[in-house]
Amino acid sequence: MSEVLWLLIVLPLGAGALLALTGARYNRLVPALGLAVAAATLGLAVTAAVLRPQASAPLLAGARAGLAVDGLSAVMVVTVATVTTAVLAFAAGEFGRDENRGRFFGLMLVFSGSMLVTVTATTLPPLLMAWEAMGAASWALIGYWWREPERARAADVSFLTTRTADLGLYLAAGAATAGGAGSMELDVLADAASPWPHVISAGVVVAALGKSAQLPFSFWLSQAMRGPSSVSALLHSATMVAAGAYLLLRLQTLLTATDWAGPLVAWTGAATALALGVVAVVQRDLKQLLAASTCSQIGFMVLAAGSGGVAAGTTQLVAHAATKSALFLAAGSWLTALGTKQLPALRGAARAQPLVGAAFAVGALTLAGLPPLSLWPAKDEVLASARAENTGLYVLGLAAAAVAAVYSVKALWYVTRPLPADPETGYDTELRGTRRTARATPAPLFSLTFAAAALGVLALPGPASWLRRLVGAPGEPSPEPWELGLSAGVALTAAGLAWRWAARPAPARAPRTVVRWTRGWLYLERAALVVVVRPVLALARGLAAFDDRVVDGAVRRAARGTLATARLAGRTDDGGIDAAVGTLAAGVRGLGRWARLPQTGLLHQYYAQAAVGFAVLVLIVLLVR
Repeated sequence: MSEVLWLLIVLPLGAGALLALTGARYNRLVPALGLAVAAATLGLAVTAAVLRPQASAPLLAGARAGLAVDGLSAVMVVTVATVTTAVLAFAAGEFGRDENRGRFFGLMLVFSGSMLVTVTATTLPPLLMAWEAMGAASWALIGYWWREPERARAADVSFLTTRTADLGLYLAAGAATAGGAGSMELDVLADAASPWPHVISAGVVVAALGKSAQLPFSFWLSQAMRGPSSVSALLHSATMVAAGAYLLLRLQTLLTATDWAGPLVAWTGAATALALGVVAVVQRDLKQLLAASTCSQIGFMVLAAGSGGVAAGTTQLVAHAATKSALFLAAGSWLTALGTKQLPALRGAARAQPLVGAAFAVGALTLAGLPPLSLWPAKDEVLASARAENTGLYVLGLAAAAVAAVYSVKALWYVTRPLPADPETGYDTELRGTRRTARATPAPLFSLTFAAAALGVLALPGPASWLRRLVGAPGEPSPEPWELGLSAGVALTAAGLAWRWAARPAPARAPRTVVRWTRGWLYLERAALVVVVRPVLALARGLAAFDDRVVDGAVRRAARGTLATARLAGRTDDGGIDAAVGTLAAGVRGLGRWARLPQTGLLHQYYAQAAVGFAVLVLIVLLVR
């Protein structure tokens, strides 16, 4: 059975890499090939969910690459494969024939394949590799139109923000090794020797919150909106941002092994759900509204993970994946047709294109948490877990649910208004619209919309019990009838007030300072620049100056000293030692010449020299005496 699991991973990764390498060579065939691979991957995902295969391969000394499909990952692989297939079906009509379709569809498949490895990994090494590959693929997809500087910068901001948080996983891997969990099995990370479980938990929490765009990392998701709409639909629903929430749900035992990790995660999720919901309320760009709502909705999953609600978080994840992917596809369809995603310019868009408008309306009402659509009972499953943990968490989550109704109804209000007298004046502000819905749009859009509306069955008593057993959490609390009624009443009341509020003149809606602050995503990116980026750059500049002036300066001064010593030694050698040797040699040569003078060959001179020498010796003897 392991062959099914290997195929599930290798097929999208391998086919995606091949398609990316073909570039624009087979543009006309690429959409069909990409969709065929995605459909085959979906078939393998369903098969794996039924068979529950496991696979393992040696990787490092004492560590292996472990993969498995259990109850939780079975839900995830089917969700990821389904959303990928629908999004690629939509993407077939999103790009013109002159676009580099091979690179786009290939990267989308690699992105999806990386997420499949993430959700099936049972050890840290393959999780780390898939985590990195997913981040790299998201960078390439967000910056797909890389010739436009703003899009390239947005990709850089998104990648660097998540990459910084990803360092937490390396910290966790190092702590797992130090704590005796050398095999790096995810299920035994909590059994590491003290105090390493605390370090592992800290690393995992930081990496998960960063990937899922939770506070304080939320701002990168705003930048990610620069990518194509199909990228947003996949990234914001079943992959990337869902990866962090999934990891927290998967490592529930690790969170409970410490006293602080679970509550920290729960309160962060609840705070993000409320704060980013408020950010979504004031957005005038439809994709920015949906992006902020993604942070908010993922916050409910993180709240569930921190509260011990694994089944509740899974239900929320699946329902949100279908809902948000459908909404992004609808927004992308309007962007392609009308050339804008600004809400004021989209007045009457649902009336101009009723098929897309109907799908968007169902998705928006689902996102609002209105009964009986899927996110209503899914959210109550999360709130039930939160209430069992802490009443304050429940109240905060309920407030975030009310805000969700406000931003969802706001978007719906704009697109369902009567068409203005001259709607064309607001169109084509971002690209030239086609004024029609692509033929590839309705099928995936309505499939996801139907799933968004119907997946609430997972929260019904029977299916909910089955899901709890499937993910190994049979004892999770269920929402009481009064909780369901209360949340429905809160959502309906908030939706009604939001409908009336949206019709009021802009100056009467909210103070301008609050609007600027929230529309700017709480200025978290600016705060990151001030608190992190600028100090790090200043430190880097300081270290560079230290290196230039001290380290490198010392080396240069040492080199100059060495050269000066060498020159001095050269002068000493030339003017001293060599000169002395020359003088000595000259003296020896002079003595040699003087020694040759008496050697004339004349006998009488030799006799005279001998006489003189004898006389000198006699004189010396006499004087010595």
